[in-house]
Amino acid sequence: MTPYQSLDRSVAGKTVLITGAASGMGRATAHLFAREGANVMATDMNGDGVAAVAAEIKEAGFANVASIALDVSDHDAIKASVAATVEQFGGLDILINNAGFARLAHPSEEAYEEIWEDSVAVMLTAHQRLIRAALPHLMKTETGGRIVNIASTEGLGATPLNGPYVAVKHGVIGLTRAMAVDLGRDGITCNAICPGPIDTAINASIPDDHKVIYAKRRVPLRRYGIPEEVANITLSCCLPAASYLNGAIIPVDGGMSIKNA
Repeated sequence: MTPYQSLDRSVAGKTVLITGAASGMGRATAHLFAREGANVMATDMNGDGVAAVAAEIKEAGFANVASIALDVSDHDAIKASVAATVEQFGGLDILINNAGFARLAHPSEEAYEEIWEDSVAVMLTAHQRLIRAALPHLMKTETGGRIVNIASTEGLGATPLNGPYVAVKHGVIGLTRAMAVDLGRDGITCNAICPGPIDTAINASIPDDHKVIYAKRRVPLRRYGIPEEVANITLSCCLPAASYLNGAIIPVDGGMSIKNA
């Protein structure tokens, strides 16, 4: 009988670049990876905000973090952020594509076109550009590079007035599957997380009582999730032991996506 093989469940010493890290799930992910011993490059178009997150992490006793202001719709800035990460930490092992936003519009509205273009630029085109910029470094990782794209349960269905976001998140799932197939031969895995209703700034304008009603009606766990719950699933996808998880689309939604009524 083959002996039990103990697999590495630590990201200590690995280097991770996280986009959209100034708040919400990105912030929680930066905190978690730093606490697990990874070198963290936290990026966000809100430079002051992401610098504050890096300062929080350092104040908590984890010095292995740096931050960069990054507009992911800027191709040159993407390349520069990857280069700065490698210069700061000596390599790049993990990429977390988390940056995003949500803006509602009906297809008949004038704003729809602008929202569409911005959504594609920030939440789809930027993902593939970051992956391609990081690829030469991910290919050098001894235990295999890791890519995690933050999609959404909107990539598994659709809700009204959210067309650009829905289309883009479906695209992120497609991109994840394509990259998993193309990069698997190099030992690089690519997986997607699909958060459901998570308590972040994106839905801060929704009254709390409406959130309670929605969660009790739609979510089997009867509550919104918190960013740290998503961050922990993201971390799990990046462990050396997760080397055979590739092309997975993982809902983190309290069971919402499997509930019929």
